[in-house]
Amino acid sequence: MSGTLPHFLQEPDDAYIVKSNPIKLRCRARPALQIFFKCNGEWVHQNQHTSLEHTELGTGLKIREVMINVSRQQVEDFHGPEDYWCLCVAWSHLGTSKSRKATVRIAYLRKNFEQEPQGMEVPINGMIVLHCRPPEGVPAAEVEWLKNEELVSSLEDLNIDTRADHNLIINEARLSDSGNYTCLASNIVARRRSATATVIVFVDGGWAEWTMWSVCSSECERQRTRECTDPEPKHGGRLCDGAALDTDNCTGDLCIQDRKLLHDVKVPQGDNDVALYSGLAAGLVTVVVLIIAVTLYRRNQSEYGVDVIDSSALTGGFQSFSNPLLMNSSMQPDLTVSRTYTGPICYPDSMEKELIPEPALFDPLPDLKVKVHSSFMVSLGVSERAEYHAKAPSQTFPRGVVQEIGGGGGTLGGRGKSQLAPIQPALVSSMMTGKRPLRTSGVFGHGGGRLVVPNAGVSLLVPHGAIEEDTTQELYVSITQQDSSALSDEGQEILLSPEVTYGPPGLTLSCPVALTVAHCADVSSEDWNIKLKRQTQDNSWEDVMTVEEESTSCYCLLDTQCCHLLVERPGCYALVGEALTQAAGKRLRLAAFGNMEPNFLNYSIRVYCVDDMPHAFQEVVSVERSRGGRLLEEPKTLLFRANSFNLQVSIQDIPQFLWSIKPFTTCQEFSFSQVWCSSQSPLQCAFSLERYSPAANQLSCKISVRQVKGHEQILQVYTTIAENEKDTVPFFTQSDCTITSQTGSRAFKIPLSIRQRICATFDTANAKGKDWQLLAQKLHIDRNLGYFACQTSPSAVILSLWEAQHQERGDLDSLASALEEIGKVQSKHSTSVDTLDRISKTIPSSNSTMNRSSEELDANHT
Repeated sequence: MSGTLPHFLQEPDDAYIVKSNPIKLRCRARPALQIFFKCNGEWVHQNQHTSLEHTELGTGLKIREVMINVSRQQVEDFHGPEDYWCLCVAWSHLGTSKSRKATVRIAYLRKNFEQEPQGMEVPINGMIVLHCRPPEGVPAAEVEWLKNEELVSSLEDLNIDTRADHNLIINEARLSDSGNYTCLASNIVARRRSATATVIVFVDGGWAEWTMWSVCSSECERQRTRECTDPEPKHGGRLCDGAALDTDNCTGDLCIQDRKLLHDVKVPQGDNDVALYSGLAAGLVTVVVLIIAVTLYRRNQSEYGVDVIDSSALTGGFQSFSNPLLMNSSMQPDLTVSRTYTGPICYPDSMEKELIPEPALFDPLPDLKVKVHSSFMVSLGVSERAEYHAKAPSQTFPRGVVQEIGGGGGTLGGRGKSQLAPIQPALVSSMMTGKRPLRTSGVFGHGGGRLVVPNAGVSLLVPHGAIEEDTTQELYVSITQQDSSALSDEGQEILLSPEVTYGPPGLTLSCPVALTVAHCADVSSEDWNIKLKRQTQDNSWEDVMTVEEESTSCYCLLDTQCCHLLVERPGCYALVGEALTQAAGKRLRLAAFGNMEPNFLNYSIRVYCVDDMPHAFQEVVSVERSRGGRLLEEPKTLLFRANSFNLQVSIQDIPQFLWSIKPFTTCQEFSFSQVWCSSQSPLQCAFSLERYSPAANQLSCKISVRQVKGHEQILQVYTTIAENEKDTVPFFTQSDCTITSQTGSRAFKIPLSIRQRICATFDTANAKGKDWQLLAQKLHIDRNLGYFACQTSPSAVILSLWEAQHQERGDLDSLASALEEIGKVQSKHSTSVDTLDRISKTIPSSNSTMNRSSEELDANHT
């Protein structure tokens, strides 16, 4: 037993030094002849150890306990790549044992909170969200919430949610939730209190039932009353709209009181006639005087000419119309700031009832002709000598994109009833005419090629030999941007990709084409049931395959952001998905744009939420370009889960003494169905900030986009306000944004000669089976091998799929490595090994092919 290695009964624990008090580290082991501490790689002097030793009854083994003190000065003087640490080393007759490392850190808690809760007024049954980010500290501070100096517990009240990110959420506000809330942060060093945030839960008044009609009075009138008590306005809520008293003329036999008295009292008829005629005469005289005055004034002003435009009318004269369209023809009116919103926070659907614009505002502006007689007289209409013309701004589309349907431009906003601020009138006009498809086409021959829809994440790869020799075919690819019809009637499926059509119909090819389509599904887990659908001739949709199933009619390779399809029949295809669990998610792309409003005091920030697919974001960029918007922050991605919780957009950290925002508009909300079933339609909300002084030319704030009980993304806004500056929105920076088609060998990463040698080698059977199966396995395309087995050249189809998957980076090194590995597997077949070795050596590295086409490489390698 004396030869047993030491066993630690107690190892040193991590410790924190509070203020200047040293900490004590302990070690205890058996059997142990000696125990010493080692700190930061150096032995602690024996004089600094305190040792205790005793013999364990029953075993007779020596148990030794050692302690050392670590001071604050020792930790501060240590400057290493890691924290200050110590461990124990124990000796016995057989050898030594080491304990775990214990770190020693100086504890602290800073004074200032990173974010303090802000007071708010919330309608009853609304949601209360109080944000709190505690001060930096070691160890990290724990957060508690106080309401009126009493601890708030989410365990006692299920309506309260204290999240892991320290925020306090009250799902449905009650009157009892009004009070003063304080964020309390504490650790072993200190306790800090945030500023107190006052929360007021108000109730808007509602009318009770009318009382019964009163008995008719002597004037043949009856009355009834009602009270504003259902509910009664509380805590500053709005009073009831309308009158509390209602009167009505009695009819029939209801008026029976004092009727005789009314007959006895007679009013002289002549006096009434005199008063009537006197009033009419006075009114007529007034109208005549006004007409004469206006006529004389216009004659006097005509001396300066009727065709001269007064510059003051072009600047301030139009303001009397309260229509921003007349102040700047290139800027669309912003209805989101036209009136004050007084509805409940985070429930802006009531705003829609309050902000109903005039129907004329939704009509697109014609070719306006403005004729100004003076600074007081502005007339709009068709004029032969008009001096000022205003036309609707033309939209710009990338080269190679053909628009087949005329009418309005892109759309903004979700389907169905909007829960946010109204969309711009000019955009609503374009929305009603429907979206336009994006389309690109090219002529291909026997050499094949590639067709790309710019900035849309959609491409078509036509393999070499797919089209017969000495013939050409015009192929096209288009994206349908109208509301999808590919979804089932049950409503469980959502669209995960655009509806992509390739044609022409009736096209016959000798091998499948590779169609690449962007999608927005989170495929990191198995929470989706994703299907590929195709549109039939009668415009209905049929299931082609489920992504995870085996199929010989189609092949589907699902990457993180794209889906690569091998299809033989032309037609319209789309990916749809059904969430199997609440953990299923789809990606949203978030972007914030802004620009000054015509009055040069208000700054408008518009936040867009679209499915994370390039073509959907392209629509937002086109709209913001026409409006003169500026991209305020790089677009970010948010994972939106299928947990039925809404999406909230809030603006935070606005400079209080430089900018202001209308009450109850700092938080806006999209319903879950709006976001989850958006059908690629961009969702928009707007914030209008007003600066106190024109000298305030800097704006910094944060925009929080979060799913309730889900992920959160922060858009940091920091911009300089320049009234005369209109930065263009950066469009797209991909290298292929203007290249729509490539034909022949230039469209492929693998040179034709190498491709042919690979196919000739791997399509030949050997004793161990088809070599193309190993090729598929090494290229990570080893699912649904039955599809390749039905092809004339399985290797050629596999390489086409590899080409589609690597069209962006074109990493030929991975292909060469795969061939080398296959050669090692088939080392017993010398012929195959020699062939594969020669092929892998002829494949150039990715660096050497950076600026060289496959046509040049093909000539060199041949």
